[in-house]
Formats: sequence, structure tokens, C-alpha cells
Amino acid sequence: MAKRKKSSKVNKSIKVDKSSKILGYVAWTLSIVAGIIISLTIGYYFGISDATKAFHSKKEKQKITQMKKSPRKELTVKKRLEEVLHKGGVKYTTAAHEIDDESLANPPKIKNKKLIIYNHKPKLAIIIDDVQTASQVKAIKSLHIPLTMSFLPPRPGRPNSAKLASHEKFYMVHLPMEAMHFSSPEPDTLKVNDSQKKISQRIAEIKKEFPRVQYINNHTGSKFTSNEVAMNRLIFALKANNINFIDSRTTAKTMAPKVLKNFGLKYVARDVFLDHHMEKAYVLKQIKEAIKVAKAHGHAIAIGHPHKNTLAALAESKDLFKDVDLVQINKIY
Repeated sequence: MAKRKKSSKVNKSIKVDKSSKILGYVAWTLSIVAGIIISLTIGYYFGISDATKAFHSKKEKQKITQMKKSPRKELTVKKRLEEVLHKGGVKYTTAAHEIDDESLANPPKIKNKKLIIYNHKPKLAIIIDDVQTASQVKAIKSLHIPLTMSFLPPRPGRPNSAKLASHEKFYMVHLPMEAMHFSSPEPDTLKVNDSQKKISQRIAEIKKEFPRVQYINNHTGSKFTSNEVAMNRLIFALKANNINFIDSRTTAKTMAPKVLKNFGLKYVARDVFLDHHMEKAYVLKQIKEAIKVAKAHGHAIAIGHPHKNTLAALAESKDLFKDVDLVQINKIY
């Protein structure tokens, strides 16, 4: 009986030793697997980190190279104005939508506009039409020159023009009027067949939306401004609201001079369109033309639009403007 008990104890000891060895193998295996996983994780992390650093380093080098290639001034102007077309959501293919006559891109020949002898610098007012987005306002103001912004009335998809104007000390309204040949009229465009009541109501709405408006110029309007009856109704409504009319001269057949004279009011009109064509070289030439007209007559009014080339040309013309007093329209009329 004693031998059997001893044999039983030996067998139990052997089993315990085997179990311990198995557990040891399992522990070692798990340790090795864990080590491999940790190594792979650390390697992956540092690999991604190094790749990211390399990528940003490459981009930074490219940026520095680009800055060396391009003049600082050009980069600054481009950066300021690029958002006008892209972020502002308004794409200009041409400013020729305003007028029906190619010759109107040049200064109009106004009768009895005599040469003026002046003691001070001639005055030049530049109106920027079609303003309706925050990015356009930001780009125009970034030039730090006294331009006159003329805001389109609010419309679906561009509801903030009146709100943007309210933050400005001085502004105009660019009022849509019926054109001879224009396929994309603005909402609430004034038409030649509109009654006096309808036109007066529309001007009252404009006054409510733009409480401080003192000047209105026509957006398109070649058909409307060439109609004497329609212009009589408009000037009657504007006069009742103490608003002055500035003729954008989108047609050579404008009746504004005759109608304003009949109301005992002064006729004021655009002298030069800056961007009938979109090329910057053309805009620069027109800026020089506007300065020439101002020197000849003591003052001049030019009209442009908030697209990149026009604003870039204005930014590059600051030396040219030393020959004139660049002012807002209320300093001329």
C-alpha cells in the first residue's frame, strides 16, 4: 500500500511540471506577439509622421520658390482680389452687358461741356457697379482708395446687398432697368410700360431697403432710359424721395438730359466705362482716358465692375491718380 501512495505522488508532480511548462510557453508566445504588434505600431506611427513632415516640408519649399519667382506686390493684389470671382460667387465674363452700343465704351460727346479753368486738381469719381457680396466689398475696400460702391438691390440667392450697404458711410444703388438686348434681367427690373404707381412703389421699396441712398444709377436700362415717358415717371419718383439720378449712359439715345432739364435738375452722366472689355491692359488704358477727361473738364465720372482685372488695374494706377483728386461721387455732384 505504501508503494502505491508514493507512485501516486510522483504522477501528480509530473502533471504539475507539464502544466507549468505549457503556461510558460503560452506566456512567452504572447509576449513575443505583443512585442511584434507594438513594434509595428510604433513603426507605422513614425513612418506616417515622417511622411507628413516630408509632405509639408515639400509644400513649404514650393511656396517659398513661388514667392521668389513672383513680385510681392502682384501676389498680394492677386490674393486680395481672387475671391471676388471665386468666393464671391459672381462670375463676370464681360462688362459689356451694361450697354448696347460699342462706341459707348469711349467717353460720350456731351454738348456744351466747356473746358473748365480750375485752381485745384481735377476730380475723378469712379463708381463700381454690381456690388452685392461681402467678398466684393472686402476686395474693393482693400485697395484703400475712395471708390463709390453702387449696390444691386437684394435678390434671391444674393439677399445681403442692403445689409452690406448699411455698414458703409456712403453708397449708391444700381437700379435695374429694362434693356433693348439683355436676356438675364434682375428681379423687379423697371420696364417702360410700368405705371407711375408701380415705379413710385419700387422707389419707395429701394428707399426702405437703403435708407441713406442719395444717388441711383441705372443697371442696363438702354430701353428704359431712351423712353421719355418712363424716364419722366422715374425722375418724378426719385425727386419725391430726394434721390439724385446719375445716367450710366447705356445708350446714346438716352432721354435723361431732356427729362432732368424739364424737372429743373442737373444732368450728370458717366464719362468713361473702364471695363467694357475684360483685359487688364484695356482697363489701364481706360483709367488713363478717365484722367484725361477729368483734366480737360475739371471732373469726370468713370464706371467699372468688381471683377479681378478691374480692381487689379486700379491697384496698379495709384501713381496715375496723383494727377487728380480721386473722390466719391458726392464730392462732384
